[in-house]
Amino acid sequence: MVRGDLFWGLQGALDRRGLGPVAGVDEAGAGACAGPLVVAACVLKQGDAKLTELTDSKLMTAKARDRVYDLVLKRAVDYSVIVISTAEVDLYGIRVMNLEGMRRAAAALRVHPGYILTDGFRVPGLTAPNTAVIKGDRSVACIAAASVLAKVTRDRIMAGHHDDFPHYGFDVHKGYSTSDHLAALREHGPSEVHRWSYTNVATVAVKHGVRPTRPVLLTYAALEKAMEAGTTATLSAALDEALEPQLSLPLHAPAAGVGHNERSAGGAAARSRGGARIS
Repeated sequence: MVRGDLFWGLQGALDRRGLGPVAGVDEAGAGACAGPLVVAACVLKQGDAKLTELTDSKLMTAKARDRVYDLVLKRAVDYSVIVISTAEVDLYGIRVMNLEGMRRAAAALRVHPGYILTDGFRVPGLTAPNTAVIKGDRSVACIAAASVLAKVTRDRIMAGHHDDFPHYGFDVHKGYSTSDHLAALREHGPSEVHRWSYTNVATVAVKHGVRPTRPVLLTYAALEKAMEAGTTATLSAALDEALEPQLSLPLHAPAAGVGHNERSAGGAAARSRGGARIS
C-alpha cells in the first residue's frame, strides 16, 4: 500500500508551483467484455490525513473500497463520475470511449483544475495542462481516489445487472473474462450487457445464431478475419462478402486508413487486435 510523501508528492509539487487544484482521472472496466466503462475525476485536499486507506482500488478488498469510496465523497474538494454505456463502447470502440470518458470526467468538475494527472496514458483534449503517470493509481493520491470512485460505481452497476441476468454471474466477475464468465457466455450466448464489438462475444453470438440490436464497431481481429476470407479488393466488399454472412451482425467499420481507435478497424495500421481475448 502506497504511503508517505511519494503518494502526495506530485500533487504537492504542482500546487506549490501555482498549478493547482490538481485533478486525478482514472477508469474502471476497460478490460471487461461486458458492462459499461466508468471514468472518474477527483480533486483532493493536499496530504489529507483522513485518507489513510487510499490506494489503487484493485489492491483493496470490496469492503475497504466501500469505506474509502464513502470517505472520498465526503472529503474530496470536487469529483465527477461518468458512465459510458455498453452501446457507446460498441458504437465507437473502447479506446475512443476511454479517452472521451476521461475528457468528459475532467470537464464535469465544478472546480476547474489547474493541472490534470491521468493514469497510464496521455489524454489529448483535456481542459487543463496534463500529464500521464504510469501506475498512477498506486503512486498519486488523486488518481487513486478516482480509481476507487470509478470501480465502486461500476461494481455496483454490475451487481444490478446480476438481478436481470443471474446466470452470467456479473456480481462476482463484474463482466471481466474469467473462466466462469466465459463458460456462462458460451452456454447462454451474449446479453444486451455484453460488448458485442469484442471478438469473443461476437464469436459466441455466431454460434448461438443471435445478433445485437445496436450498431457495432468491429474490432481489428474481426476485420482481419473478414479481409482474410474476402476475395475482393475493397474493405466494404470484403465485409459484405465475408463477414456479414458469417457473423450476421449489423456492421459499422470506418473506411480504410480512417479513425483513431487502435482497438477497432480504424487502427489497423497499429496491428492491435483489441477487444477481449479469445479463450
